Amino acid sequence: MQQLATGYGLIEGPVWDPAHGLYFSDVLKGGVFLLDHAGTVSQMVPKRRGIGGMALHEKGGLVVGGRDIAWVSLGDGATKTLLALDAISGATGFNDLTTDRAGRIYVGSLAYKVFGGEAPRPGHLHVIDLDGTMRTLSDGVLLTNGLGFSPDGRHLYHSDARAGLVRAYDVAADGSVGPWRSFAVLGDGQSAVPDGLKVAGDGSVWVADAHGARVAVFNADGTHRHDLTVPLPMVTSVCFGGDDLCDLYIVTGSRGGPHENCGSIFRTRVDVAGLTLSPARVKL
Repeated sequence: MQQLATGYGLIEGPVWDPAHGLYFSDVLKGGVFLLDHAGTVSQMVPKRRGIGGMALHEKGGLVVGGRDIAWVSLGDGATKTLLALDAISGATGFNDLTTDRAGRIYVGSLAYKVFGGEAPRPGHLHVIDLDGTMRTLSDGVLLTNGLGFSPDGRHLYHSDARAGLVRAYDVAADGSVGPWRSFAVLGDGQSAVPDGLKVAGDGSVWVADAHGARVAVFNADGTHRHDLTVPLPMVTSVCFGGDDLCDLYIVTGSRGGPHENCGSIFRTRVDVAGLTLSPARVKL
């Protein structure tokens, strides 16, 4: 496992762009960065903190989470709010997100300040449709985290970090979802914390364990396949990349590491290719 970059507070939201490389955010210190094909890191969006999830947009730029869901131009830094915080009663922010084949944006909302010492309150799962309208799809998510679709688009996986499990929903043609069921249990939400996730081409689900120094890999039926050991304990998310999508990028935070700015990006080769994620097509 190769360390490609380090020196960050809490890396999140890795997004692979075949043309440019790996985009990622630093939740605590702020900013969006690009690790390009030559291994050079550049800041693309300054300052913005709290970005737990990102996606490419078909018009260029990135969709980012945090205090709202926004589109950000990587050229001039122009922004457009796609989902405002006050549209959801009791919400304190947004965490990870993903897109479906149509380009809808699926995102989880938070109902308490995760880093503020507040008692957990359940948030929700939402979808932003192509016309920009929002629907709330599910509730009771104690700490929303990674999201990803099965290869056929018929199932949505969703990490609930506080509950220690990954949910699965059946997805209808209009983008709505049915009742959730438990897909995989990592632990009790304390010793094992499911964070970001990605789905591979064979239907396996690759889940970052934010307390476990590992990426836990589950088969499409929810059985545990194996773990990948990571050099730092706070594994926050994963992303498939490279020309064949068999490079697994693993990002981490600093908690439990040797110092407070040891958040790093690692890369390792894996034997199954990831899925190409559709860009967001929500109107700007």
